Amino acid sequence: MRALVVDDSRTTRAILRRILENVGFSEVHEAEDGVAALDLLRAVARPSLALVDWNMPEMNGYDLVKIIRMRRDFDDLKLMMVTTESEAERIVAALEAGADEYVMKPFTEPIIRDKLALLGLPAIRGSSSEAP
Repeated sequence: MRALVVDDSRTTRAILRRILENVGFSEVHEAEDGVAALDLLRAVARPSLALVDWNMPEMNGYDLVKIIRMRRDFDDLKLMMVTTESEAERIVAALEAGADEYVMKPFTEPIIRDKLALLGLPAIRGSSSEAP
């Protein structure tokens, strides 16, 4: 399975890449903002999942989610916001815009694993209830 990690922090992208590879994603692409993410979505084979930060230059994650959800060819793309935005209004806005899940930073691998399981992604190996 393929995934896309969209975050302006190289460190956060690397952490999320490692988690996704650990749970069974064979291909993980990275983008530093929404504009780069849209370019990647057009250029590479469609991912099953996109993890998207809210606050980024060029195009933020909220706008990216709205644009993706306007496109019928991405109806099956699971979108998870992974962000520092913790206000209830932001969470509601992201979910109404089309995000499937929402994770607040800082996050742990078990939290990401649990959210992926909630999304029903079949490639997920292991669970947070396994040995540390």
